[in-house]
Amino acid sequence: LFTLPVRGSEGLYMMNGPPSFTESTAFRRDSGKNCKAVAFSKDGSLFAWCNGEKVNIVNVTSGELLRSFDLPKTVCLEFSPKNNVLATWQAYTTAKDGTAGVPNLQLHEVESGKCLKSFIQKKMHNWCPCWADDESICARNVNNEVHFFESNNFNAIANKLHLQKVNDFVLSPGAQPTKVAVYVPGSKGAPSFVRLYQYPNFNGPQSALANKSFFKADKVTMLWNKKATAVLVITSTEVDKTGASYYGEQTLHYIATNGESAVVQLPKNGPIYDVAWNPNSVEFCAVYGFMPAKATVFNLKCDPVFDFGTGPRNAAYYSPHGHILVLAGFGNLRGQMEVWDVKNYKLISKPVASDSTYFAWCPDGEHIVTATCAPRLRVNNGYKIWHYTGSVLHSYEVPSNEEMWQVFWQPFLDGVFPANAVKYQAVPSELPSAEPKPAQAYRPPALRNKPATSSKLHEDEPPQNMKPPGSGDKPLSKTALKNQRKHEAKKAAKQEARADANQEPAQSSASQNAPRSTVPAVTSGDPEVDKKIKNLKKKLKAIEQLKEQAAAGKQLEKNQLEKIQKETALLQELEDLELGL
Repeated sequence: LFTLPVRGSEGLYMMNGPPSFTESTAFRRDSGKNCKAVAFSKDGSLFAWCNGEKVNIVNVTSGELLRSFDLPKTVCLEFSPKNNVLATWQAYTTAKDGTAGVPNLQLHEVESGKCLKSFIQKKMHNWCPCWADDESICARNVNNEVHFFESNNFNAIANKLHLQKVNDFVLSPGAQPTKVAVYVPGSKGAPSFVRLYQYPNFNGPQSALANKSFFKADKVTMLWNKKATAVLVITSTEVDKTGASYYGEQTLHYIATNGESAVVQLPKNGPIYDVAWNPNSVEFCAVYGFMPAKATVFNLKCDPVFDFGTGPRNAAYYSPHGHILVLAGFGNLRGQMEVWDVKNYKLISKPVASDSTYFAWCPDGEHIVTATCAPRLRVNNGYKIWHYTGSVLHSYEVPSNEEMWQVFWQPFLDGVFPANAVKYQAVPSELPSAEPKPAQAYRPPALRNKPATSSKLHEDEPPQNMKPPGSGDKPLSKTALKNQRKHEAKKAAKQEARADANQEPAQSSASQNAPRSTVPAVTSGDPEVDKKIKNLKKKLKAIEQLKEQAAAGKQLEKNQLEKIQKETALLQELEDLELGL
C-alpha cells in the first residue's frame, strides 16, 4: 500500500493510494497552515516536513517520529539516496551591519541527528548537493567550481572540477563509475559547451568523455538516461532574434559517453516544450513546434522511430516501466491527454484533466495523479487519481475557501512493482467519467437555425510509423534514406524516358503520372519541401496539358508558350528536391 501526502491550507496529511483512498491513520495530520517543505527518502521509507516550527522525520509505515530539528525557517528539504543525510535550506540573510550571514544549508546525519556540515548557499536554484546513487560521492557547485566530497565526509574536499565558469552540472544515475555532465556558458564570442567527464578524471579537455559546443544558449537543461550512456541537452535563448517565437529559441542536442554527438533534427519549427527519456534508455520523446505541436520518438541515432502527428500538447511522461507514454496539454491548454502503448504504438485512451497544474505516474506504472494546485490556480483546487485506461478512480476537491499546494506519490525503488501487460479496456470505476462538455462555438443569430458547417483553423497531422516497411526494427539511416530516394527518382526517370520514346501523348502522360506518384511515398520529412514538390508537380501537369492542346492544333497564348519553355528548369528543380540536395 502506498500513500500520497497532501499539503495545503488544511494542513499536511497522508492519503492511502488505490484501492482504499482513505486518510492514513499511521501519519498524524499536521493541521498548521505553515507547512512549507516536504520530502520522501528515495525508497519511500522516510518522510520529512517543516511545519514552520520544526523539521520532523517519521517512519512512513509506523508513523513513528524518528528525528526533530529546530529549523523553523526551512523552505527546502532533501534526503540523500541511501537515507544517511537530510539536507535543509533556509533563505540566506545578511546581518544588519552588512557582514556575512550565518550558514543556511545544513547537512544532518539522519541516524544520530548531528549536523555534519553547514554551508553558505545564497541561491535557492540548485541549492541541494548532488549525491551518486550509492553515496560514494557528493558534489556542490561553489563559485564556478564543482567540489566533490567522498563517503559523506564534508570536512575535506576530495576533488575539484575547475573550468572557467561552470554554471551547472548533473551527476549520472546508477552504479559506479559516476559520470558528470558540466555546462559552461559562452563569453566574448566563445561558444557555450557541455562536457562529460568520468569521476575523478578531470585533467583538461583531453580527459573528457565527450564535448559539444553551441552558440545559441542562455540556459541549458541536461537529462541523463537511466543507463548513463547519453545526455540530452536542451539549449534555449531568452529572445528569438528572428521574432518567430515569444518563447525564445530552443535546440536539442544529443551527447553520448562514447564521444558521439549530434543535433536532433526536429521537422517542425517552434519551441521545444518537453523532452523525456524512455526508462529503457534507448529512445526519447520530444514535444515541439508551434501549436498544434508535434511529438516524435527518436532512437539513439537521433532518427525518428514514430511520429504522433500534431495535437494540443506540451508535455510527455513515460511510465516507470517505460511501456506507456502519456502526451498531454496542460498550462494554457485544455488538459487533453493521449495514453499510448509504446511497444505497439496504439492509442489506449484519451482522458481530459482540465485545469491541471501537476501530473505524475504512480510507481506501480498503473495509476496517475493529476492536480490543480495554488498558487498556479487558486480556484477549484483538488486532485484526481486515474487508471491509465481513462477511468477516474478517486477525486477530491478542497472546500472553496481553502487551497491545495502540493500532492505527490510516495516513491519506491525500481523493481518493487512488476511491469504488467498493457490493458485497453477501461478499468471499472464508481465515479463518472471526467468527460467535459464540448464547448459550443458561438453562432450569430442569423445562422442558428441552419445546418452547422465545420471549419477548422488547421488540420491535425495523423500519427505515422517512421520505420520503413520491411526494415525490421532498424530504422533507415539518413544516408540510406537519401540513397533510397535517388534510386526511386532514377527509376522514375527511366520510365519517363521510355514514355518519351513512344510518341503517344496519352500513354506518355499516364506513364509520367504513375512513377511520379510513387516517389513522394517517401516524404522528405520537411513539410515545406513536400509543399514545394507538390506545387512543382502541379505546374508540370499543367504544362503537359498545354503540350497536348498544342499537339491537337490549338493556338496557344504567349504566356502559355512561355510556361512550356520553363519545363526543363522545373524538372531539374523537382529532381533536386526529391534527391534532397
